[in-house]
Amino acid sequence: MTRVRSTCVATLAAAALIGVTVLAQKAPEMKPILAGKSFTPPAQGLVEVDFTKPVTKRDKEMVVTKIQVRNTMKAPIARLTVDETWYDKGGALVTGSKGIINGLLQPDEVQTVEIRTPYDAKMSANNYNFTHANGGVKPHRVDKIGGPDAKDAPKAAAAPAKPAAKKK
Repeated sequence: MTRVRSTCVATLAAAALIGVTVLAQKAPEMKPILAGKSFTPPAQGLVEVDFTKPVTKRDKEMVVTKIQVRNTMKAPIARLTVDETWYDKGGALVTGSKGIINGLLQPDEVQTVEIRTPYDAKMSANNYNFTHANGGVKPHRVDKIGGPDAKDAPKAAAAPAKPAAKKK
């Protein structure tokens, strides 16, 4: 019985000695990953994007739809998703698929979403539903997406032209 007690006491003493040694060691210094960098968190809730007219083409047994999108918000949009749903002539659901932009769509950044859907002879009409990781999307269809200054281009084109100067 004394042998068991002395073994238990020796084990506890060794565990305490190891614990004190481990605690006495200094942990390495940790540096923040974003130290000195600015970080804008992704947009939450309803966001707005511009998109061009979808281009849909059949490629063998797939229907490929490409849509250019541009983030018009001041914050990045996380995991922008476009769901495409196909209907037959009677309005019944035929098939659907989705295209995703993984990562962040930065402000004024333009990317192309590609949606690949298996072909079905019943396909007649389709529609699109835009969402993102943190909420809904309000899409605005535009004829053309250019660079960051493209927002101002339609306003300049809509302004009345100055009349030509009369020659004497």
